[in-house]
This record gives sequence, structure tokens and C-alpha cells, in this order.
Amino acid sequence: MKYESTDIRNVALVGHGGCGKTSLAEAIVYCSGSITRMGKVGEGNTVMDFDPEEVKRGISIGSSFYDFEWKKKKINLIDTPGDADFSTDAQICLSVVDNAIITIDAVGGVQIQTERMWKKATELKIPRLVFISKLERERADFDTVIASLKEMFKERITVLSYPIGKESKFSGVVDILTKKALIYTDDSSGKYNETDIPGDLAATIDELRSEMIESIAESNDALLEKFLEGAELTDEELALGVKEGIAKGSITPVFCGSGMKNIGIHPLLNFIVSAGLTPVDRKPMTATKMPTNEIVEVKPDPNGPLAAFVFKTIADPYSGKLSIFRIFSGTMKADSSVYNSTKGAKERIGQLLHLRGKEQSPVNAAPTGDICAVAKLKETTTGDTITDESFKVVFPSFSLPHRVMSFALKPKSKGDEDKVMSSIHRLIEEDMTLEISRDEETRELVLSGMGQVHLEVVISKLRNKFGVEVELTIPRVPYKETIKGKARVQGKYKKQTGGRGQYGDAWLEIEPTRRGEGFDFVDAIVGGVIPRQYIPACQKGIEEAMLGGVLAGYPVVDIRVRLVDGSYHNVDSSEMAFKIAASMGFKKGFMESKPILLEPIMKMEIIVSEDAVGDVMGDLNSRRGKVAGVEVREGFQVIRALVPLAEIQTYAPDLRSITSGRGTFTMELDHYEEMPAHQTEKIIQAAQKDKEE
Repeated sequence: MKYESTDIRNVALVGHGGCGKTSLAEAIVYCSGSITRMGKVGEGNTVMDFDPEEVKRGISIGSSFYDFEWKKKKINLIDTPGDADFSTDAQICLSVVDNAIITIDAVGGVQIQTERMWKKATELKIPRLVFISKLERERADFDTVIASLKEMFKERITVLSYPIGKESKFSGVVDILTKKALIYTDDSSGKYNETDIPGDLAATIDELRSEMIESIAESNDALLEKFLEGAELTDEELALGVKEGIAKGSITPVFCGSGMKNIGIHPLLNFIVSAGLTPVDRKPMTATKMPTNEIVEVKPDPNGPLAAFVFKTIADPYSGKLSIFRIFSGTMKADSSVYNSTKGAKERIGQLLHLRGKEQSPVNAAPTGDICAVAKLKETTTGDTITDESFKVVFPSFSLPHRVMSFALKPKSKGDEDKVMSSIHRLIEEDMTLEISRDEETRELVLSGMGQVHLEVVISKLRNKFGVEVELTIPRVPYKETIKGKARVQGKYKKQTGGRGQYGDAWLEIEPTRRGEGFDFVDAIVGGVIPRQYIPACQKGIEEAMLGGVLAGYPVVDIRVRLVDGSYHNVDSSEMAFKIAASMGFKKGFMESKPILLEPIMKMEIIVSEDAVGDVMGDLNSRRGKVAGVEVREGFQVIRALVPLAEIQTYAPDLRSITSGRGTFTMELDHYEEMPAHQTEKIIQAAQKDKEE
């Protein structure tokens, strides 16, 4: 069936991990008639969680998609991950939809990811609906969740459905808009009987309906005037007011039910198609016109030039790369040519695909507002803009969060490093929060991501998707070596064999420079005691010794070496002999000049709620950290601190534990400073042990 842009509803399910999003998605897709059997997360057979890692862990690790029809409207549903390690994916998907359903567990209530997704939807001006789920569970409390929503968000929380029965006796909902009770059968079929409101709920529903009418009236001046005059609003006026209120963000409707028991889904879907925003309701998108860099607005016009944004990539080792995009203007057709304005490259579109879980359905054309996929684009990656060649605009890409955890990565099989790198780059195509780099100082391959679960999932994907086995270890800290004192030493290399011997003799004066000045070599030879041709060899010998370190194998920095005296042999001297002599002299002089280790100190910014400040600061003190200040920012406390890198390499899970998942942090290298003596001794002993092994 062909759909117009006004027939499309793009909806993302967002919320905290474990709040019931995937079960709700399963019930929605089942109620639409798209699937004949409802799967369960615990059994690993839902249509949205099909990745082997999702089935194994029982959590969503990536956004999944399903399009279906409800009352002759097309709904593009996106089920997003709730775990903090994968929240960037959820936020990116939120930026391309027109409606967000914030799912809240009726037992757990408002949690950290609820807050973050609420804030992100507000920032993006995406209308919010709330669905309070899992009402069949023990200790589920709808009224408490409503109270916490009103207290936390200070919004017009407008209840549109109310539960009938509590916990195991939860059996249906009251649709407050239609003033009908929906009593569901107990077989998860989604079938229900429409009856009158139970007598024990009549007073509660009357109160909630009055609140609802007041909220709706306030969204429209004409309705407000009629309401204040005491006149009753018609069903048509209420429907109009609700849609206006949602578009303005002045109303946040609340629905309730259970994905597992398939209760309360119908009022939610009816509301989405009647009051949810369509793609043409969306405000124009800001873009940059190429090559003039002029800022322009792209209107959601089905008859306008093509402009689409690639917001997700799925890497498959067999079928290749799948690019998923939202069309913001124009119509995209199968078997056509398009232009990648971001890369400045032409692309060939083959088959257009609608995604239904792990299945794909071909389509000939997709209008403004639709979400589609296309396989095997050569140049296009996540964050790119696809247009007509005559309409070269680029949408702003998304900013990526700071990676919070890193591990050194080593292939289990020698010779697999190239395969590891190519496989990881394939994974980075679908997950831009991953980063791979080589530490130039430690020579380790370092994999960085959003947390331990995130990186564990990556390792599993490397093994299962690409057949690559790797080991993860905590990365080596890039310490540096330097000195605090001075020394004058002789480096002499004399070797006599049967034929020509080796002879080099160099006197060195060693002293520290100021921090950050680096290495300074001074040629102070006079009178030709060392011939000119051997002096560069002396410098090279010193530099090579510095690179390999003296104290514990770490690079030497901030040091001045003066070559002041020496002697040579007409026959036995050579560049090699003087290189070795200078290296020997440097190592000896370094150990006589009060050698020390320098450690990297990181500048951290830790954002936490007020009640966690004391615990976080106490923890930082135990890590040899120095708190530089605390300030308030957007209702959160921001702690600024300087902390040794060695103490915070596994900080992400620790902070999550201390703050119950509410804390976030960023860090960057600030400076190097002298390491305490007792810590230095441990590093030296570990280095000696490694050398012996």
C-alpha cells in the first residue's frame, strides 16, 4: 500500500534498561497483526531483540525497527536500548523520529535513563508520551509513578489511561478520553470487552478527566476561553486540543498497561494515529548548502528535492553494509542515483528496504518522513546526508560522547592483527561510539568504548561475526622517566677481538630541564678529542637509550646532555663504538642523577546528583585525586578534579556503582607529575619482573 507523508507516524520507544520497551514493542507489533505469535524477552524470541548478544544477555544492545499499519496509517516503530553503555544509539534514533514513547517500569519508577531521554526529547523538541508498563508485577504502583513524574519534570502530566486492578489482579485500563473501561482477557491475546467504568474508580476518573480537560484547554486560546466560561468541550475539540498541546510540548499524555500481558496497547496506538505528529508537522531542518556553506532550511515537502539523513549502519559479514536513513524532503526511489553531499560522491540506490526486525521488505519508493534502508552503499557512512545532485545540502551530524573505558587488545593468534583491525573497523561503521587506536608510547592497540558491557559485546561480535579471538587487558599507563639531579660520567666501550677492535670514550654531563622542554643535546667538544664524524653517533646512542628507558623501560624526557670530553683510537674507533659508549654513559649518569618516574594526571569533570557528591569526592581522595572545585550546572553538581590515570582506568563501573547509574564523566590529559616513591618502587619491580619473564 502507498502511504502519503501525512499517513506516517515515526515513533521511538525510549527509557531505562529493563523498563519493558521490547515487551511493549512485541505487543504493539502483535496487536497490529504483523506477527501471529507474541515472543518473550526471557525466551529470546522477540522480533526486536534478534541479535545473538541480545538473546544471550536479555537486553537490547542496538535499536531495531518494525513498520506496520494501524487504522490505515503507517507506523515506523524503533525499539531503542536502555542500558547506559548503548544510550547514544537511543539518542541518535530519537533525533530522527517525530514522537517518543518514554516507557517507565511501574515498580522501578523514574530512573536515570528516563531522565536523560526526557531531557533529550525536550532538547530536540520531540513530543513525549509516557507509557507506564509492567503493572501486573508485584509492588507496581501507578499513582506513585505519576506523583514522581509531576515532581521531577514540573510538566503538564496528563493521565489518559488508568489501571483497573493492581499487581496480579491488573486486568484492564480506563480510556479517559472515551470514558470507557477496557477489560482484557487473561491470555495475552490483546482481546478486550468495552464496559462502563467500575464504580470504585468513578471518582478518581472524574478527577483525572477534569485535570485532562483543563490541560487540553490551556493548549488553545479559544478552548481555554470556552472552558473558563463553563461550557463543555466536545470530543472533537478535545482531540484538537490534545494534538496542539503535544506539538507545543505543553501536554505530556500518560498511558499504562503491560507488554507481557498485552493490556492497554489499543488506546496507545489509537492515540498515536489520531494525535501523534506526522513528518509534515515537523519544523524545517537546518542544513548547510554546499559548496557555499550557506545555512538553509529544508522543509518536509514530499514534492521538494530529496534530502535524507543516514543515522544508523548495520554491518553484516555476509550481506555487507546496510544504511538506514530518514527522508526529510522529497521522495526516494529504488534503482536510482543519489548524491552523498557529505562525502561529495555519487551513490547508486538499488533496492529500497523497510525493516521488520531481522527481516527486510522491498519497496519501490519512500516519501518524506519515511524510514528506510539500502544495502551496499560504497561511500556512505553514519551521519552522511543523501540528496539530489542539484540540491547539495548537509544536515549537521551528531556529537559523540567521550569514551569512558579502554582496554588493550591483542589477537590470540599471531598474524591476526590485520584481520582484527579490519573487523573492528566494520563494527565502528555500525557503532561510532567505538574507537580503536595505537598508543605510540606503549605500542599497544587500545579499544575504547562506553563501558565494560559495551566492550564485552564488541569482543563477542568479533568472535561470532568475524571469527576473530582477542584478549583484553588493562592498558599500560604511559609513564615517563626523568631526573632531579646532575651527574658527570664516562661512557667507555673497548672491545678487542682477533682483528680490528672497537673503541669509544665519551664524557657526559647530565642535568634536568624544565618540565615539557624535552631533550637537549649539547656538543661541547673542543680540540678534536672526539672526531666530528662520531658526534652524531653519540647523540643517536643517547636518544635510543632514552626511548627504551633506564629506570623501568619508559621513555626519558626533559633532560639535557652535554658531550664534554672523550678520546678515540685511530684504528679501532667507529660510529658504532661511540654510539655504544654514549649509551652506556647516559644510562650510568641517569641512575646517578636522582631518577624519578612521571605519571599522567588527568583532568576530570564528573557530573552527579547532589546526594552523591560526598561519596564521589571521598572516592576521588582514595585514588590520590585532588578536587579542584564543585559547581552547579543544569540541576546537577559538576566536580572538577585532577587524578592520576593509573587510579581511574576502570572508573566507569565504579562511578556507576557509587551513583546508582546517575553519574557521568569526561577526562583528558592535563600534565605529568612526579610519582610518589612507594608507587615508583612497585612500577620498577613490575618492569624488572616483566623483563625477566
